[in-house]
Amino acid sequence: MRTIILLTVSNTFMTFAWYGHLKHQDVALWKVILISWGIAFFEYCFMVPANRYGAQEGFSGFQLKTIQEVITLTVFSIFAVTFLKEPLRWNYLVSFFFLIGAVYFMFKK
Repeated sequence: MRTIILLTVSNTFMTFAWYGHLKHQDVALWKVILISWGIAFFEYCFMVPANRYGAQEGFSGFQLKTIQEVITLTVFSIFAVTFLKEPLRWNYLVSFFFLIGAVYFMFKK
C-alpha cells in the first residue's frame, strides 16, 4: 500500500510539473521549464522510494510501471477535469477500460 500512496503523490507532482503550465501560457517558456523542474524534484523524491519499496515488496519492474501508468491516468483525469476544465469524453473512458484489462493480464500468473 505504501508503494501505491507514494506513486500517487509522485504522479500528482508530475502532473502539475508537466501540464500545470498549460493554464498559464502567458508565462515565458524558460520560466515554466525552471518551475517544472523544481516541481519534478519532488516527484522524484516520492517516485524513487515508491519503486524501491515496490521492488522490496515483490513487484517486478513491469508491474511497477503498469501500476504507475494507471495511477498517472487516474491522477491526470482528475487534474484535466478539475484544473484544466477539460471534458471527460466517453472514448477516454473506453480507453481506460482497456488499460485496466492490461493491468489484469500484467498481474495474471
